[in-house]
Amino acid sequence: MTSQATPEEPADRAPSAATEPQVARDVRGGDGARPASAGTHVAVPDTAAVDAAVARPLHIFDTTLRDGAQREGINLSVADKLTIARHLDDFGVGFIEGGWPGANPRDTEFFARAREEITFRNAQLVAFGATRRAGGSAADDLQVKALLDSGAPVVTLVAKAHDRHVELALRTTLDENLAMVRDTVAYLRDQGRRVFVDCEHFFDGYAANPAYAKSVVRAASEAGADVVVLCDTNGGMLPAQIQAVTATVLADTGARLGVHAQDDTGCAVANTLAAVDAGATHVQCTANGYGERVGNANLFPVVAALELKYGRTVLPEGALAEMTRISHAIAEVVNLTPSTHQPYVGVSAFAHKAGLHASAIKVDPDLYQHIDPELVGNRIRMLVSDMAGRASIELKGKELGIDLGEDRALVGRVVERVKERELAGYSYEAADASFELLLRDELRRGAHGGAEGEAPSRFFRVESWRAITEDRPDGTHANEATVKLWAKGERILATAEGNGPVNALDRALRVALERIYPQLAKFELRDYKVRILEGRSGTESTTRVLISTGDGDGEWSTVGVAENVIAASWHALEDAYTYGLLRAGVAPVE
Repeated sequence: MTSQATPEEPADRAPSAATEPQVARDVRGGDGARPASAGTHVAVPDTAAVDAAVARPLHIFDTTLRDGAQREGINLSVADKLTIARHLDDFGVGFIEGGWPGANPRDTEFFARAREEITFRNAQLVAFGATRRAGGSAADDLQVKALLDSGAPVVTLVAKAHDRHVELALRTTLDENLAMVRDTVAYLRDQGRRVFVDCEHFFDGYAANPAYAKSVVRAASEAGADVVVLCDTNGGMLPAQIQAVTATVLADTGARLGVHAQDDTGCAVANTLAAVDAGATHVQCTANGYGERVGNANLFPVVAALELKYGRTVLPEGALAEMTRISHAIAEVVNLTPSTHQPYVGVSAFAHKAGLHASAIKVDPDLYQHIDPELVGNRIRMLVSDMAGRASIELKGKELGIDLGEDRALVGRVVERVKERELAGYSYEAADASFELLLRDELRRGAHGGAEGEAPSRFFRVESWRAITEDRPDGTHANEATVKLWAKGERILATAEGNGPVNALDRALRVALERIYPQLAKFELRDYKVRILEGRSGTESTTRVLISTGDGDGEWSTVGVAENVIAASWHALEDAYTYGLLRAGVAPVE
């Protein structure tokens, strides 16, 4: 359950008293001190300060719309940002950083439209900006004014915490930098804003000059900042460093601390959790880990770890089960393919290929899974390959809604057929529809006594097909395909043109069958992938084609393999149409 919002703590998430986590103590060795990592200065932390910190609600702060949008290849429109903000609010994060108002027209427009178009149920909108300019005043600073004009109830200020950055980038003195932090925080607080301060390059600055880095934290906290965020801006820290420094800063300053981790060492999620172990109660993340360079701490593994591993309730009830959907929905908005191997939410996160794993999972899924996939809205998947054993096939059948019962002979035939076809170049890992057709064919063969050569149950029988590509004198190309087939006792010949030979074949097959099977009108080829498999030479290599087809209600994938791309595509198309008609409830022709 979420905690009730108050003027001081709106949209925070309170820990569950029944499952209060044990705070890690490994910032100290058995002799009471832990050796510092190279380049750092670490004192013995006050464990009482850590214990007091973890009793506070834990902020989940998302910065996808600002820091995440800095990923190469992401270019968000205002409409995109509004859509993502709605998804994040639905997920239940406490704070959504919308951008830097005044820095560009798009972010300014976003805040204006968000005020009018979104009623946030769980999150508070956050405006990002910088401390006032050196030598000026916060009240007269135009970019500080833009933060107020955004209407956001919360402001995050970026402040320099590395002495060299202060002197070389800001070109001011260390004392003036502290004054800039104090003045801007105090002014925004006087204007009724809640203020967080991001200490940029904190961990590098701490390694160089720990006393000054901590003085920035104190200046922000004493001026009224609710949270001071320790930023691993270059992403070069490791978990032990993050944990030791965070615990020391907490003990020495008494400030409420947060963490912002970049993923340049591949440790952003681990670093974020290490900071929580050390007493940080505010975590900054981005959806799917989007961000500058290689990205930021990924929101979804961080939240899942806090909820499922730490026992901290940081989301509204039931929201965690929406995590996979939210992750994929945001990926669609930013126009990036969802990572198949992302922890918790990737389609391969609970996919099992090895026969040994499948045998164990058949007894108890927990033997090879660290959580129930449904807790995060995902599902278990059994992959069928030449590594498959009987258990893999049986579990895959159940996943597809086909009970193979105790027919060991049938399962054995399927295993052998899969291995034979994979040797020929087929792959069923991403082609469930083709595998289901193979399974149904073997079931039908079993019903007829397992006779070899028994014809599969299909909706049409192909007599022949051909595809022609014609080069024209004007430099253009014409692609034409002809198919001859039998369907419901009728011989049909159909010809069609397309923008390529495969497209022409697809259209010809549709022309031939749509009158008999009107369900085909809803079918749409969604994706088409070609892979040239290893062979004696490039022109003699085997080709594998994977086709994804949809009908408006779902999508399925089929595979075809042949000595050339056109023939492989034809086999995949045949399976796609056959499976689609089965899916539509059409009875096959025996």
